[in-house]
Amino acid sequence: MSQSPFQKFMGKKKNSVVKEEIRQEKKKVRAEKNAYFDNLKEEKYQAMLAKRAQKAGTTPKENQAVSKKGATVANPAPVKKSIAKKDSTTQASDKAMPLNKFLAHCGVCSRRDAVAFITAGKVKVNKQAITEPGYKVKPADEVFFNGKKLFVTKNLVYILLNKPKDYITTTDDPQGRKTVLQLIKAATDERVYPIGRLDRNTSGVLLLTNDGDLTQKLSHPSYEVKKIYEVRLDKVLTKAHFDSIIKGLTLEDGPVYVDSLAYADSKDKSIIGIEIHSGRNRIVRRIFESLGYDVKGLDRVMYAGLTKKNVERGKWRYLNEKEIRLLKYLNASKRK
Repeated sequence: MSQSPFQKFMGKKKNSVVKEEIRQEKKKVRAEKNAYFDNLKEEKYQAMLAKRAQKAGTTPKENQAVSKKGATVANPAPVKKSIAKKDSTTQASDKAMPLNKFLAHCGVCSRRDAVAFITAGKVKVNKQAITEPGYKVKPADEVFFNGKKLFVTKNLVYILLNKPKDYITTTDDPQGRKTVLQLIKAATDERVYPIGRLDRNTSGVLLLTNDGDLTQKLSHPSYEVKKIYEVRLDKVLTKAHFDSIIKGLTLEDGPVYVDSLAYADSKDKSIIGIEIHSGRNRIVRRIFESLGYDVKGLDRVMYAGLTKKNVERGKWRYLNEKEIRLLKYLNASKRK
């Protein structure tokens, strides 16, 4: 067979070779750029030394302990100044803070839960029980919770867990039942706790963290954090009951409204998708139970924009920086 039809491909470089040449060219340009700015910094630095030496009546060499390339150390004065500035920054971050906020920053619980612990007398400051949540904790104070000294957590952790059934969302269970913390014990040594609750028979997205401020925010009703559940009923949801849920129901603890409702499977109308932002206890189960349905399965497929995509049941993953940033600014405009 003649090779002429393929002649246009002959002698051409492979894509991998072309890509490598481009990569090397970029690397060369980047190196030249860095060298240019390094020289510019060196010139400015030497000019600064010369100016300082002129004022002090010394030579630039006397005013410089080591060359810049070997970790330059200038006169003691600017070093002390920078250290003082760093210390002041540290002190600013260690100012006195309310006791409930201190517990949240230590990763014990949310600020709201901390209030209950404090008023119950479970927190001691300098060996004295404090029952006022607004008590100002100073940097030198020693704070104890359940006999354990607390320290402000600086390493914040954010974990998304695809919770299976038969696990409870408490940090400790006196009855010895399985808890979600057992599933993430390899994730971190920090003390983390779940945001919100999923009952024992509910599966799906659960967020755990030691960021007390974020926990307080996502737990506050004013932010209207949305959740989506897949509900499996013991029988088909009738059109009348579907419309009743859309219009709003009145339960024993007051009226409840859903954001959205749909049949998740067109062939099986006992499987329902429901979107809701209410954080009331067992609210989804109670909605359907109030209409005479038995909830056979309940799975949270989305929480605050987070889904369980690529996370198998019983597995977990860390949130990325973008997800953390979105959570911190979630629905900020809705706060009263």
